[in-house]
Order: sequence, then structure tokens, then C-alpha cells
Amino acid sequence: MSAHPPASGVAARRAPAHPQTRGFLHIDRHGAGPLAIYVVTYQRVNHGGIRAKPIEAVGAEALLELLERIGVDFHLCEVRGALEDILRLGSANIPDPWLTDEEILEKGLVET
Repeated sequence: MSAHPPASGVAARRAPAHPQTRGFLHIDRHGAGPLAIYVVTYQRVNHGGIRAKPIEAVGAEALLELLERIGVDFHLCEVRGALEDILRLGSANIPDPWLTDEEILEKGLVET
């Protein structure tokens, strides 16, 4: 007989080792063409007092590399739609990049 109910092992495996913070990436484009500047800011939901640190990327390729480094999943239709909006409208939000507090600090998305 097990000391734990059978479902507890499944729940433990599904739970992340570190709690994740819900938020979104806001991207603004300044200028046009290959030297456009993109400013990426991670906005945390329900976490007051934490100041976001904007990160700049010069050019579309640098933006894509930055988003990849952050861990954005380009296969999601929301992400592809946001990238189209940035080109068309100049800004967009990428919803729900779930990051732990450690990942947020490591990626330089908040001021310490």
C-alpha cells in the first residue's frame, strides 16, 4: 500500500518546480525599415511594485533573436498575429509567456 493517494504523484509531476508568473510582452516599433528599433517590455499581471526593464532590439532579426532567447513559441497563432500587428500597426502584445521569477531576472526583463 502506498502512503500517498495515487493522484498525488500525478499532480506533483504536473506542478512546476518554481511558481510561474503570468504576464505579457509588449512590443513597440520605432521607425521603419531594417534599422527600426523594437522595445520589448515584460508586463507582469497582478504584481505591483516590480518595475519592468525595457529591452531594445535594432532590426527585425534582432527582435526575433530576442524573443527566441526569452522563450517565445513562434508556433502559436497569437505570436504570429502579434508579429504581424507590429509590422502593420507599430505595436502589439504577446500573451502569456509563463516565466518563473528567476527566469524573469535572468533574462533581464525587470530592474533589480
